[in-house]
Amino acid sequence: MSDPLSAKFAALADPTRRAILASLAGGEASVSELAAPFAMSLPAVSKHLKVLERAGLISRGREAQWRPCRLEAAALQSVDEWLAQYRAQWEARFDRLDAHLKAMQAKEKRRGRKRK
Repeated sequence: MSDPLSAKFAALADPTRRAILASLAGGEASVSELAAPFAMSLPAVSKHLKVLERAGLISRGREAQWRPCRLEAAALQSVDEWLAQYRAQWEARFDRLDAHLKAMQAKEKRRGRKRK
């Protein structure tokens, strides 16, 4: 993909890849360590890692025989910035909904008192 943001969203669209990123948030890990919680082969996990690596969300190093994978958390900043555009709208809508619900509750309380 030529658009880096689209590549990141495509990588994040898969629940297995999101779980891998969550594991890497705790620190670097090998492919076999990352594969342990999943019922899939090492080559299948490696394919997921390649997608994450192409999207810039992880990097892989080499230390003797060990090839640790690392989360590149800074790469998620562009995703967060894109979402921030909409976050303000969502929060404003939730604030309006909250105010509306509180007004409805107050109105119901007043009606209940009048009926007694």
